[in-house]
Amino acid sequence: MGASPNLAHVVAWGGFAIGLVIGFVGNKTHFCTMGAVSDLVNMGDWGRMRMWLLAIGIAIVGANGLELLGLVDLDGSIYRTPDFTWLSYLLGGFLFGVGMTLASGCGTKTLIRIGNGNLKSIVVFLVLGVFAYMSLRGVLGVVRVGALEPAAIRFPGGQDLPVLLTHATGLGRRTLQILLTVALGGGLIVFALARRDFWTIDHLLGGVSVGLAIVAGWYLTGHVGYGESPETLEMTHFGTDSRGPESVTNVAPFAYTLELFMLWTDASRTVTFAIAVVFGIVVGSAAHSVVTGRFRIEGFRTTEDTGNHLVGAALMGFGGVVAMGCTFGQGITGVSTLALGSIVTFFAIVAGAAVTIKLQYWLIVRATDADPVRVE
Repeated sequence: MGASPNLAHVVAWGGFAIGLVIGFVGNKTHFCTMGAVSDLVNMGDWGRMRMWLLAIGIAIVGANGLELLGLVDLDGSIYRTPDFTWLSYLLGGFLFGVGMTLASGCGTKTLIRIGNGNLKSIVVFLVLGVFAYMSLRGVLGVVRVGALEPAAIRFPGGQDLPVLLTHATGLGRRTLQILLTVALGGGLIVFALARRDFWTIDHLLGGVSVGLAIVAGWYLTGHVGYGESPETLEMTHFGTDSRGPESVTNVAPFAYTLELFMLWTDASRTVTFAIAVVFGIVVGSAAHSVVTGRFRIEGFRTTEDTGNHLVGAALMGFGGVVAMGCTFGQGITGVSTLALGSIVTFFAIVAGAAVTIKLQYWLIVRATDADPVRVE
């Protein structure tokens, strides 16, 4: 009878450890998905984009390797659902990309900045969490469910690429999964490592660590935390919000974290894997900033700066829930399952960020003739 709480605790502490790694390494290496797009758009610098792509490649190889070995069933995740909600992926991803640019970083970067002492990021965390909650269960959820999700294509076997390509190629799903894992995952790793100037400690540490953290999340929630429920005697995934296998994502967990704080005395509320990752990232980032002497209290500079961050946080909260993830949740974790929706969302997020960065840069150049600024 004690198995379920024990497994849930193991999963939560494991999530905290994964968050610690992401927070510490992310702070040290300046791993930033918005910064990756900004560097590429403004300066043609592929360094941090290759870091992101390296993490995706490793996550694809690791996640599908676990599934092929029978250790994790990714079909139970939220990413391989039969409903391909194309409008939600496109619009939600694009809005998230716009939002993370206005708010100076994605959800994960927000947590890393909180660990650095950034007061602006605390405001972003709160606003993002509130809008995410509204989009999950509140008034914005009505819009999401009633106006956006009905625009969908149903794939009875699921929307992962191996399943979608079985009929077109005549090959079996397992064979296609192996081929796609090698082609996409291996291809991204080779592409990221192809340039010699990418071979720096920070680039390699950032890409490899984040990629392995995603794989660790799948193994922890999909294998270690998978067991028999003492209440129903059915197999379930303990310590996750979806009751399925999960890995790192940082939009809905902001809402769950705020809910936990607001309903702390409710015994039914517990620290899940996702919430533990949130705490871990902040603590890991704070540890690095304190050790290196980089901890600094920083606030808003101007009214315009405040407005941009508030609007950006709101767009990330709504867009991230609509798209079922962020640059980590869909852009790495989701893509690692080879889900078509995650791949579409990845490109939609990049497009939203790129358009916003271009517009911001045009406005800056027009007003001050300033040089491109590297986003940290």
